[in-house]
Amino acid sequence: MLTKVIMPQLGESVVEGTVGKWLKKEGDIIKEFEPLIEVTTDKVDTEIPSPATGTLLKIYVTEGTTVRAGTLLAYVGQAGESLPEGVPAVAPQPAHAARVAPSPLPSATQDLGFISPVVAKIAAEHGVDLAQVKGTGQGGRVTKKDVLAFVEGRGAIPTAEIPAWEQPGYGELFRPTEEVFGLAKTAAPTPAPGTAIPLSNIRKSIAEHMVRSKHTSPHVTSVMEVDMSRVVAHREAQKAIFARDGVNLTFTAYFVVASVAALKQYPIVNSSWGADKILLKKEINIGVAAAIDEGLIVPVIKDADRKSLLKIAAELNDLAQRARNKQLKPDEVAGGTFTITNHGVAGSLFATPIINQPQCAILGVGVIEKRVKVIDDAIAIRPMVYLSLTFDHRILDGAIADYFLAKVKEALEKWR
Repeated sequence: MLTKVIMPQLGESVVEGTVGKWLKKEGDIIKEFEPLIEVTTDKVDTEIPSPATGTLLKIYVTEGTTVRAGTLLAYVGQAGESLPEGVPAVAPQPAHAARVAPSPLPSATQDLGFISPVVAKIAAEHGVDLAQVKGTGQGGRVTKKDVLAFVEGRGAIPTAEIPAWEQPGYGELFRPTEEVFGLAKTAAPTPAPGTAIPLSNIRKSIAEHMVRSKHTSPHVTSVMEVDMSRVVAHREAQKAIFARDGVNLTFTAYFVVASVAALKQYPIVNSSWGADKILLKKEINIGVAAAIDEGLIVPVIKDADRKSLLKIAAELNDLAQRARNKQLKPDEVAGGTFTITNHGVAGSLFATPIINQPQCAILGVGVIEKRVKVIDDAIAIRPMVYLSLTFDHRILDGAIADYFLAKVKEALEKWR
């Protein structure tokens, strides 16, 4: 049976995509949900899984070609199966192509949404029909934990590698804050000296965005030191409870909640510069920078002021996993009103991040480490972190910026 592979609409405002790389060639055998193609937009690279098991019979769109959502990309079927005649050649689409309605995905993926390669691999190894697995991820997405729980419920004993940060031990509380958003697990291959490195779409986008930001906003940075003792104690007491709900409670979640508290008290920081006005945002959408092999990407937690610590931690887990698996949708990296970047993953104490335009400010989080602190004229050892706030001096003066950063500090140091 022939199954169409079509260009999906990866976001509400995304009407086209570029075929970045075919992960299989014509004649290759592929399993349902196995990664088939990398699709590139101006924001993210996304792996698209195969809609069916079979042979990749015909590819109609070559790598580097941009086409509209709904365009036929290829056929998957049985070896030797006849293809329809008269399939039109695919021409590149102009950047201003009119918006088209999304074509429905094949039924196998329409109900399940994006399936990560890890989930697909576990399901294949244990013969699991993913349609029978109840998804607990965002939007009902089937996660790795869902599949493992399903397999375990049948009596099978999966052998899953436990991430280092989930191993028991007090020392984990003070490791660099890479728990969710941080260093990529595998470094990109290092080219030989003297060679030229081609620029990826993501690297081009990062370069343009950073240069534009420095040319747009007068950047100023303020730094404060925060005692994380209460947060550490709270996380230690709650992480097992969160784990029962399938959530890895990370320090990043606390920084998001503290930032929300400060943004609510000082809404001017949740704004952007207009031609003749300052635009205060109604929504509080927190972007959290994540390091992937190709560079940095900033998934966004929408309406963060309406979400609990548990909900925020769960979304951070989900967004981080899909960022590294190239499964984020363009809409999930758009619409941020404030950004947090955890530069402490490599041991950095503090930094001066570049503002994520058109936002007003960005919070930098350094490494959490035990340091000597003077408390009531006595020497104590406390888990400390430096927070840096880089802000647009057109919008914020130093006093307001410091009041905001002091509120973030207060929220963390007085955590209940």
